[in-house]
Amino acid sequence: MTKPEAPRSGPAGNIKVTREDWLDLALETLISDGVEGVRILALGQKLGVSRSSFYWYFESRQDLLDQLLEYWRNKNTRFIIERAKRPAPTITQAVLNVFECWVDTNLFNPRLDFAIRTWARSSTFVHEIIDAADNERVLAIGDMFARYGYSQEDAFVRARVLYFMQIGYYSLEIIEPMSSRLSLVPAYLRSFTGREPLDSEIEAFARYVEATGA
Repeated sequence: MTKPEAPRSGPAGNIKVTREDWLDLALETLISDGVEGVRILALGQKLGVSRSSFYWYFESRQDLLDQLLEYWRNKNTRFIIERAKRPAPTITQAVLNVFECWVDTNLFNPRLDFAIRTWARSSTFVHEIIDAADNERVLAIGDMFARYGYSQEDAFVRARVLYFMQIGYYSLEIIEPMSSRLSLVPAYLRSFTGREPLDSEIEAFARYVEATGA
């Protein structure tokens, strides 16, 4: 049974603060200020509530941090794996399925991923979680390549090149127009797969990007 919403303290006492309000603000703070900024008192002040509201939903600050990590794992890792497993008639289309994660922040939030990696620099526990997630993502993409006839070694290396190039792209905070990125998609596909993509695949991907508003 879920808990009812905790009442907001102060003049606007009829306004409710939900667990999602706390989590959303904690995520925003983690991304903008780092894990050290995720403090109960500071978050409560921004929400206009007392500390008791926090403990209505969370056992402790560590409980909140654990739930932020779980949110990250469920979002950023889950969709990469889902896209890598999605059936496709060609390897170039299969890679384009994974590319959807790089252009749609509903599937993969690069700012959140970077925030977790920054957090990992000061936490061995989080560093181990990051390593596990990276391995899980690379293995899923490697399995994708293997399904299309690549040797295990070749599939693994191609997966690492594809994945770590994109993570590096985010880490370096490279900014370029989406039109420029789209113009390079065929060349990226040739580099990652050694195959020539179909025009229809490129056109469908461009339509997907346009639909996301990226």
